[in-house]
Amino acid sequence: MSILGVESAIFGVADLAEHTRFWTDFGLPLEKADEHEATFRLASGSRVTLYRHGDARLPSPDPFPGDGLKETVWGVESAEALGRIAASLATEVAVRRDDDGTIHCTCPDGQPIALRVWAKRPVVSEASPVNTPGHYPRFNQHRIWRRRAIPKTINHVVFFSPDYVGSFEFYERHMGFRYVDHSKGTGIFSRADGTFEHHAIFWVNCDLPIAPDHFKFMHIAFGMDDIDEVMLGANIMEAKGWKNQTMNSSGGISRHRISSAIYYYCDMPGKAGEAEYHADTDYLDDNWVPRAWDFRFGSLLWSNNAPPIFRGDNIPWDMAFDADRASFEPFRKTGPGKLPVTGRLADITQADEHAI
Repeated sequence: MSILGVESAIFGVADLAEHTRFWTDFGLPLEKADEHEATFRLASGSRVTLYRHGDARLPSPDPFPGDGLKETVWGVESAEALGRIAASLATEVAVRRDDDGTIHCTCPDGQPIALRVWAKRPVVSEASPVNTPGHYPRFNQHRIWRRRAIPKTINHVVFFSPDYVGSFEFYERHMGFRYVDHSKGTGIFSRADGTFEHHAIFWVNCDLPIAPDHFKFMHIAFGMDDIDEVMLGANIMEAKGWKNQTMNSSGGISRHRISSAIYYYCDMPGKAGEAEYHADTDYLDDNWVPRAWDFRFGSLLWSNNAPPIFRGDNIPWDMAFDADRASFEPFRKTGPGKLPVTGRLADITQADEHAI
């Protein structure tokens, strides 16, 4: 079906000026700003658009209270592919089409999405080779000297879901998303079929003790060239007064084991969620074999400030290939409501959220 990634992230906010300042300081190139909206466009052509609450261009009804990402617009490679997706979605949910051909619907978990044809731009990107004691490809060269962080792509979006297995299977059924990895009881990572980044979307289990009981935005991740760019961004944001206050941003710079990615969260204004600087993730295609992980083993390889549940030497090295999706079954729902959370998952607190 060739979905090429996130074409636009549509935010609803209370303080348009403050959110515009945040994204400008974060490094997104500002394309348009007036009293009603602000739009930023990345090198890939992806956009971040801000509207005030109540703007007619936002989904109605509002999918969750407060500021945050209200609609995810997925870019599709052709009109033919968009037509096939629209027809498939219409067998399960109501689909609305704009005059420009963009289609909109609401997923069963409450997530508003849209899809439109997108001429995604190629991105020019470079990182310095990494030297080791026995291998030094950067010989007689210094590393690239960077001045600031410049996000180039939207790598992924993350949402809380009241049925995370069902959320993934809806995306797979109608839009061709691929199963990549399962953090058992925590959530499913999924890749759009026209992308190579480890995941384009991750759904977090609403049954966890730290989660809301309804669909909600968690964070959005932007592709950076390397760890230097991530840390420059972190330093610049702090220097400009953007102090991280939430538990989900308290870990500082970290690296996931499950996707290999280096990441750093910045708290958005208005408790809207987090913006993530994201570098050195795994890239993969349809030869990838999905895996199921113990959530503590998969979440962190290291962290500047590892949350309590991820500390210690008693974390099991627990990963198994999962092509048959057997790991889904204990977490599959046949109707509304919560499934009991057991084991260490039941011990997760707000202090642990950063690593999930």
